Amino acid sequence: MPAPKRPTAAQLQAQCDAWNAANPSGTLVSYESIKGQGETGRYRTNGEAEVLSGHSAVIWLLGKSGCVALDHCTPVQEAQA
Repeated sequence: MPAPKRPTAAQLQAQCDAWNAANPSGTLVSYESIKGQGETGRYRTNGEAEVLSGHSAVIWLLGKSGCVALDHCTPVQEAQA
């Protein structure tokens, strides 16, 4: 079975652009350290999504060391006060 094809740099940039247009810095996200295994925690984004070294769409989260894969984050609707 062949390995899955990796997204191109243009596809990754389009993913980041779409995320950034819909989710400003400070957005609350549900983060899964292992995708598909359930929520690991909730964090606020710190900055915009970006393409890391041409191979991964990533985002920075407050309280997490280093960046995380954008695919592992889902925006969370916050309750109105």
